[in-house]
Amino acid sequence: MQAITTDLIVELVLRFAIDVAAMAALVFGLYYRRYRDKELVITAGMFNLFAFVILTILSSVEFGIAAGFGLFAVLALFTLRSEEISKTEITYFFGSVAIAVICSIQGTEVAFVAMVVAVVLVAAWVIDHPNMLASVDTVKLTLDRIDRGALSDPEETKRALSARLGVDVMSYRITFIDYVNDVVRVTAHYRTRAGVPTALPAEPHTALPAVRDGGA
Repeated sequence: MQAITTDLIVELVLRFAIDVAAMAALVFGLYYRRYRDKELVITAGMFNLFAFVILTILSSVEFGIAAGFGLFAVLALFTLRSEEISKTEITYFFGSVAIAVICSIQGTEVAFVAMVVAVVLVAAWVIDHPNMLASVDTVKLTLDRIDRGALSDPEETKRALSARLGVDVMSYRITFIDYVNDVVRVTAHYRTRAGVPTALPAEPHTALPAVRDGGA
């Protein structure tokens, strides 16, 4: 175990400050401002702090780096399996924990850690900027009818979805199908059309057919 010195304390304080600042910028500055999910913000923020403390202690004793990352993976999987969350939430959650890993592992210069974290934050800001892929979005549909020709003619189904929603459906996939109750759930990725509403009023007693995996 490393001896506690003034230099070590100063370094730990600097690493912790970088970690907290980077986590706040990612979770509060980027994620919360765009998605307003308080629960994920609290979870990612607290997990970042706990991971930083655990990995800081482990890196100061005779503890294999592989074992440390194994523990990190187990804890992350345990947390994520408790509830189904979206890919975006998983990404931000992993990013918060990754920042804790970057800042807590000993053997790297503090300046290098700050530079790496800054690059990560800038990349996250660019990738998830509202102007990136602004015209592309995702919608989840629950359909109350399974059409017989839906699986054999996905292009026709895609055209039907596009006409019904007033958008260009680029790709889609089936997430749930129930032949007993004649219900199917579909996730569709679409692109809006200029001057056309994003959703058209539903016609009474009209249902869209089920769809299967497809692409634009």
